[in-house]
Amino acid sequence: MSNMAKLVLNGKEYSLPVVVGSEGEVGIDIAKLRAETGAITLDDGYGNTGSCKSAITFIDGEKGILRYRGYDIADLVNGGCRFSEVAYLLLYGNLPNKEQGEKWRYNLTHHTLLHEDMKKFFEGFPPHAHPMAILSGMVACLSAYYPESEAHIEINTIRLLAKAKTIAAFSYKKSIGQPFVYPINHLSYAANFLRMMFAVPSEPYEVNPVFEKALNQLLILHADHEQNCSASTVRMVGSSGANLFASISAGIGALWGPLHGGANQAVIEMLEQIKADGGNHKKFVELAKKKDSGFRLMGFGHRVYKNYDPRSRILKDAADKVLNQAGIRDPLLDIAKGLEEAALSDSYFIERKLYPNVDFYSGLIYRAMGIPTNMFTVMFALGRLPGWIAQWKERREMEGLKISRPRQIYIGQTKRAFVPLEQRP
Repeated sequence: MSNMAKLVLNGKEYSLPVVVGSEGEVGIDIAKLRAETGAITLDDGYGNTGSCKSAITFIDGEKGILRYRGYDIADLVNGGCRFSEVAYLLLYGNLPNKEQGEKWRYNLTHHTLLHEDMKKFFEGFPPHAHPMAILSGMVACLSAYYPESEAHIEINTIRLLAKAKTIAAFSYKKSIGQPFVYPINHLSYAANFLRMMFAVPSEPYEVNPVFEKALNQLLILHADHEQNCSASTVRMVGSSGANLFASISAGIGALWGPLHGGANQAVIEMLEQIKADGGNHKKFVELAKKKDSGFRLMGFGHRVYKNYDPRSRILKDAADKVLNQAGIRDPLLDIAKGLEEAALSDSYFIERKLYPNVDFYSGLIYRAMGIPTNMFTVMFALGRLPGWIAQWKERREMEGLKISRPRQIYIGQTKRAFVPLEQRP
């Protein structure tokens, strides 16, 4: 392949360098385009724009491939990896050995407590406050308690990963009026979170091992997903020199949007709608094919994946195990399976490659665990934290760091004469 691309603009030819990634991805480097031609590219939504070079996550949407630092996502989950190991992998490039893993888990466990003064912040939120609002605000507040210098990035990374689940669980307890439950050091990351969510001081609580395993898988599957909206937000905010806590808080805000992190909640709401209508999933499959029906089949298709989302294959099995082994019969799961079977055998969906995505099953699993729908996006954020931090660190460590500053094509009014207030009609 030629290492240069040709652009002809206004009769003049320009040469643009071609960049090829380690997996064969091809990009055209336009860094000098404006300086040499006076023109810019226009790519609304950045769907065709590479914003960076990254060594963290590889996705091939056409083939349904997702890899963290070269490891296939299915191998990490099916190989029995802990979420803490995957977080280490994303942050440092390799899976930890036994000694590294033990030290890493010790650090993540022994930094889970919040400064006691921060408990007063929860008191200031109204009972109906959305948990994402609390999570975003409290993460930003961490920067008021911990130094921001270069020397503290490592320990702040550990603090953030460790304390985020405590903040999330406390926000839930706040919303239902129950006392906070503190973490216990011998429990795993997932088990500690479940205990802080559902235990009460008045009676013993045992973490369901089926739930613990499923949550561990969910966190791994959500840990990173290349340059999505929230990861790009974290990188953009970090490019200004903003500290880790502020950058991650911004990413949480981006994830909160219903077009990003709120998709699994939309799946549950859709399944509830079908159930309330009598549970006839075939009727809604047909409605989804009619443009004027106003009904959209949630949890199918993905902006990146034009094949089966590799994460959804794993979650389909996890959903079965969680509901079966926990003795839960959920009519929504039967509707979900019916929708999947109908869609995968219908030419309309096959031709458009509308396969079930990760959101299709994750909401069902969270629901089975007793996690309310307004906490679904918080769960997404907990899983995505190591990816966000890895993206922030990678951006910060780039040579010749520049602040992100996209251009635009202005389509507003041209120059107008100013008219004093008293003379305006």
